[in-house]
Amino acid sequence: MALTHEILSSLHLADKIGAWGTLGTIRPLKSFDQDFAVEKLAESLETKGNRQLISDIVTSLNNDQRQEVIKLYKDSTQQDLVAKVQKSLSGDLEKAIVGLLKTPAAYDAQELRASMKGLGTDEATLTEILCTRTNTQLREIQEIYKQEYKTDFEKNIISDTSEPYTGLLLALAKGKREKDAGIIDYALIQQDSKVLTALGPKNSPNSDIWIRILSERSLGHLRRVFDQYSNDNSMGIEDSIKKYFKGDFQKAALTLVAVIKNTALYFADKLHNAMKGLGTDENTISRVLISRSETDLLSIRVAYRRKYGKSLYSSLQSEVKGDLQACLLSLCRAEDL
Repeated sequence: MALTHEILSSLHLADKIGAWGTLGTIRPLKSFDQDFAVEKLAESLETKGNRQLISDIVTSLNNDQRQEVIKLYKDSTQQDLVAKVQKSLSGDLEKAIVGLLKTPAAYDAQELRASMKGLGTDEATLTEILCTRTNTQLREIQEIYKQEYKTDFEKNIISDTSEPYTGLLLALAKGKREKDAGIIDYALIQQDSKVLTALGPKNSPNSDIWIRILSERSLGHLRRVFDQYSNDNSMGIEDSIKKYFKGDFQKAALTLVAVIKNTALYFADKLHNAMKGLGTDENTISRVLISRSETDLLSIRVAYRRKYGKSLYSSLQSEVKGDLQACLLSLCRAEDL
């Protein structure tokens, strides 16, 4: 016990939580009463009354508990809870509550579909989701995508994007990333660095090789490859990407490297960018908080506080307005002093 206490006392908040098993801000509600939740939701939605209560109930539960509420609501009222929310609420709050009521895979599928539907493609959202989900999550997303939208996700990528960006997205979507084996393969690290350094006849790297290595190697291995690459070359991996690649592929490769190096910092930067300057990107803020609330939002909060000198909670208070603010603050959970 003394050793355990010593280890935990040396860690910052997010790491302490990680040692106990979760980095999410949303956890199962111990006093969960699904009958009470359904009763209060039904009353508020029927009268289109207490929007704050609806938000409080939904954000107090984790996703598994929300799915139980959806089922009981259907059994009790013969109505679909998501459809009722869409009818009773509106605007950004309605989008956020609907997002929270969907399973993580269904929510990601919805966001991916929206990023490719209609005129233009939202490459930033497309890249974000494919770069930050696990192999298992990517497979689940594609299954739901096909069920919900009666179309093939990979075909939509091909029709809405262009090479070599298309190739990178398809490689990520396949979910073939290796697991960290716990063994450092120094020979492979040097080999991958050498291959990434090699230039072709037109003095440019082979994008297919970059795609294969970045989408299939384990995260721990790639972090060591990036360090080796910096030692082998006069520039780091990001500067090489900026020098040799252009357009959507360049942006996606830079995103992928940022995620591989430090996922929490990547999301902290994304949230900061969504709130800086004129206007606030509520869709991006909502998506990040909803999708990371049971995964690593505590780590993101810590990374945000360290880099920007203020808490994510206080930034949300100052930059997000209306009913959505309370919902997002409930997901963020607490101030970081």
